[in-house]
Amino acid sequence: MTTDTSPGAAPDTDASASIQATKPVVQRGDRIFSGAATTAGVLILVVLAGVAVFLLAEAAPALVAPAEEIPGGNGLFAYIGPLIFGTLVAALIALVVATPLAVAVALFITHYAPRRIAQSLGYVIDLLAAVPSIVYGLWGILVLAPASVGLTTWLNEYLWFIPLFAGPVSSTGRTMLVAGLVLAVMILPIITSVSREVFLQTPKLHEEAALALGATRWEMIRMAVLPFGRSGIISGAMLGLGRALGETMAVAIVLSISGGITFNLIGNGNPATIAANIALEFPEATGLENNTLIASGLVLFLVTLAVNSLARYIVNRRREFSGAN
Repeated sequence: MTTDTSPGAAPDTDASASIQATKPVVQRGDRIFSGAATTAGVLILVVLAGVAVFLLAEAAPALVAPAEEIPGGNGLFAYIGPLIFGTLVAALIALVVATPLAVAVALFITHYAPRRIAQSLGYVIDLLAAVPSIVYGLWGILVLAPASVGLTTWLNEYLWFIPLFAGPVSSTGRTMLVAGLVLAVMILPIITSVSREVFLQTPKLHEEAALALGATRWEMIRMAVLPFGRSGIISGAMLGLGRALGETMAVAIVLSISGGITFNLIGNGNPATIAANIALEFPEATGLENNTLIASGLVLFLVTLAVNSLARYIVNRRREFSGAN
């Protein structure tokens, strides 16, 4: 049987029926799932917008209040500035310490450790995320802070010319350095879990090809695994940074707060973080003091949003260079 392909010929009914038969049929379950996913996405945006509107409305009186009426008497910027500085310093210390360690642990679990040990170690690392922050704070003030005095004394004795270790050394160990280390332990399981899952997704053909060309295990990791997982590492680090920026109780317990801006990480004088300051001051705050604290919360909200937006930009920018492509 032949099909007439002349311009005036009628379309083949058998071919039309075949095309119609191959069209995908959208099932009812697919429509329900699609609607639920869309609703959840829109709901998240609505809640986020509601939080922003609430913070802005409650912070408005502090934003327009005279400088002398703001706690401290020097204006809103002078009040929030040291808090922003302390928040960023503590989070940066945590990120610098935790990220290389988390990547190393993830690589050990995925490419070096025997399977049984890897599974057990992975469970232990994941369980660190379930420990309450107040427990980390108690561990920091009762164990890590006293143990750090010897280290901070040594740093001050031999590295005193670096502003970070200029001293005088805190005799209690309740310093910004210890607060940053506690935060590093808290965000370690987040970065490790994300990095581990990304490393496990590395195509086996890439790894086997590198080994077949004579690469050592480390060279294979450097050439195949790390380029593939670079975006995942950045994403995990930014998730951990978001946790560090908003941590409250652990920092409030560990840190000896005196206010002001200082780069000295081992002294008694330490700036507070925004979250810790809100937790400590809010129970006794009234009137404009409440609005000022909420204004600082608005700043933390904007900082966290900026950090996550920057992370999204970096991940999208690096995606075209990723080994996944």
